[in-house]
Amino acid sequence: MTLPATGDWPAPQVFPTTSWNARVRVPGSKSLTNRYLLLAAAADGPSTLRGALDSRDSALMMTALESLGAKFSRDGGTVRVTPIPVGTGTRGDEILHIDTGLAGTVMRFVPLLAAALNVPAAFDGDEGARRRPMAPVIDALRQLGCEVDDAGTGTLPFAVRPRPADHGPEDSSASPRTVRIDASASSQFLSAALLTGCFLPGGLRLEHVGDEVPSLPHVEMTAQTLAEYGIDVRAEAPAAWTVLPGVPHAHDVAVEPDLSNAGPFLAAAVVTGNSVVIPDWPSKTTQGGDQWRRILPEFGARVRTDGSDLAVIGPEGGAREGRVRGVDLDLSECGELAPTVAAIAAVASGPSRLRGIGHLRGHETDRLKALVTEINRLGGEAEETTDGLRITSPVRHGDVFRTYEDHRMATAGAVIGLVVPDVVVQNVETTSKTLPGFTGMWEAMLRGGDV
Repeated sequence: MTLPATGDWPAPQVFPTTSWNARVRVPGSKSLTNRYLLLAAAADGPSTLRGALDSRDSALMMTALESLGAKFSRDGGTVRVTPIPVGTGTRGDEILHIDTGLAGTVMRFVPLLAAALNVPAAFDGDEGARRRPMAPVIDALRQLGCEVDDAGTGTLPFAVRPRPADHGPEDSSASPRTVRIDASASSQFLSAALLTGCFLPGGLRLEHVGDEVPSLPHVEMTAQTLAEYGIDVRAEAPAAWTVLPGVPHAHDVAVEPDLSNAGPFLAAAVVTGNSVVIPDWPSKTTQGGDQWRRILPEFGARVRTDGSDLAVIGPEGGAREGRVRGVDLDLSECGELAPTVAAIAAVASGPSRLRGIGHLRGHETDRLKALVTEINRLGGEAEETTDGLRITSPVRHGDVFRTYEDHRMATAGAVIGLVVPDVVVQNVETTSKTLPGFTGMWEAMLRGGDV
């Protein structure tokens, strides 16, 4: 076994005789929080977000929006937003410098907002951010008449100088702008354009050109979020949308729990044969994490709802007694769940195939390559396919589980470590990207009771 580096986390193991029931309250959705923050920052008055996620990604979004003129005050999960002053625009030769970190929502959403507000800005982020696909955003900016200096890379870093608009966003004499982009690498490219289309004179007509859009429910989430702010988005077949011009209407919102981040805790119940309850599970949602209700029974778990609680009960004996089944799943609508699904599959009794997730090669890291590498390091047998993963043999021993600065790789390692001894999760604090305090929540879950 490779010796752990200082600061790495020995993943807690659950012994076969250990039984527990836990109730885990997860923080607000990152995807919804950052959409709400952006629209509230450009709304026609102050807004309040309740239950907003407090994480690195949301902090990066607020800092970026503060650069554009918004103001935020946080009290726990409550964020009060003072919007960007009316008339924000070109600042002469001044150019803002915005740090995107590794947050896809920041690096893809904010450049188009800055352009719509006529604010010159330069964008850069973590080293890993420079490897993430950005060409469709850069292409959209150029179609809108912006000058973009990306040194021909189609990635971060780049600088944007907008072209001043001749009309205001509600000028009925303007025609909608048309933007055509290939969003086959990420639905965030579509969401970025939809979120800022209302600020363009005449609005925006957006067309996707390319292969199937992954995680399409996130586009529906964006349209629904815009509708909550009074912005009309009209879906048109087969892959086109029109955003009518207007200014988002300020209002108070409650952010749903992050159902994707609920996944590792629910997976813990599955692989150990115990029970986890997530309170406040929405009865209707656009979050891809709602797919857990479909996915986990495939592994042999029971899923039930009791009011607003979602309970998952793992098969008796869990993975150690061979009670967790292999699966064949299409995850194209919920690719962000794939690392956790792969972690369950890596301790299952039979082979698994995960499909529809080829786009994960362009996430925080190349998640397919990373998962295959780490599962194989722990004695399992996994391989990449064109559009996903095949896991043919379970992991057999512990080792350092590398995370590649990717929060979902870290939580995947924690799930495997529940049933495989001596798993050490490298740089587990990368979970602060969307789930601060993860290790404390994890260890409290294993003691049972409320977390």
